[in-house]
Amino acid sequence: MNRATVSPGVAVRRQPFFSIPDWIALVLVLLSFIIPLVSTNPQILSQTNLILIAATAALGVYIMQRLDLMSFAVPAFMAVGGYTVAVLSLRLGITDIFILSAAAFLVPVLCAIPLGSLILRLKGVYFVLVTFVLTEIVQLVLFEAEPLTGGANGLVGMPPVTLFGMDLWDNSHVLLTTCALAFTGFLITAAFTRWFRYEFASIETNDVLAESLGLPVWKYKAMAFCVAAGVSGFAGFALVNMLLTAHPTSFAPMSSVTYITYTIVGGKRNILGSLVGAIVLVYATNYFALSGEISPGLFGLLIIVVTLVARGGLVGIAITLIKRLRGTDEGKARTVTAHDGNLATGENGR
Repeated sequence: MNRATVSPGVAVRRQPFFSIPDWIALVLVLLSFIIPLVSTNPQILSQTNLILIAATAALGVYIMQRLDLMSFAVPAFMAVGGYTVAVLSLRLGITDIFILSAAAFLVPVLCAIPLGSLILRLKGVYFVLVTFVLTEIVQLVLFEAEPLTGGANGLVGMPPVTLFGMDLWDNSHVLLTTCALAFTGFLITAAFTRWFRYEFASIETNDVLAESLGLPVWKYKAMAFCVAAGVSGFAGFALVNMLLTAHPTSFAPMSSVTYITYTIVGGKRNILGSLVGAIVLVYATNYFALSGEISPGLFGLLIIVVTLVARGGLVGIAITLIKRLRGTDEGKARTVTAHDGNLATGENGR
């Protein structure tokens, strides 16, 4: 069994296995591979695509929230990953899905290393403001660096990605690509946050105390920031692959609020919350869109109600209810056992 030292003289037993919510999230994402095989309905394929992209992007928020940091930088790293794929495929003719996936993850990570050395020194509202400004700056660069990014026109006409020389061009293949990217993102996030769960819990509770006990807080924050950037890059790759276009407006700074909302509504204690939040809110967005002008109000009302009723998110309240039901059942079982024991004692006494 592996061990790690969280503070001097304190050894913590590691259990490198996923929690039940982690397994549920991974299985649900894995099951999404079946959808393009059994359905050719464009609406179903498109909505599943949007849900998986949104959930993968929300993972970037989730990772930082495990350290009690609210990051608005997800669209920035999505843009880096998406534009990296677009430039490689359009300018260099690289379409292999494995190479593009690696680039979509590694390039945002490399960008996050120097940025993290500056941003991660901030806390609270200052961290929020700087990450939001970072996203604004990235979008400005995308508009102004026309020779590389296409400027306001974006990069249009991307060739389809290929798998062992086979073009993945139709809607079903595009969704399969998104499923693969989403599953990889969820697997990396689950493994990373689970492996360092004790360190992250210490930092989230009190980072000053954790550092005073010998925990290298900045190192774990930097690691989390880089992994969040890489996973966000996967979401950017999936988005430009679905649109076959990389455009600055696809990575608007205000979209970061949406990704944060997915995590809060679904639950920020595990990766299942990001997936559930994306499913509920993407579906609600499409449903309320039928209501015309009042759709934003209905959508906002839904978010307010869920936030007030379920402080731990939808997944959090579900876990709480399950624990209460289990506790009730265990209490009944103990009562029955005690009653039977009393009866047996009485009979022996006679």
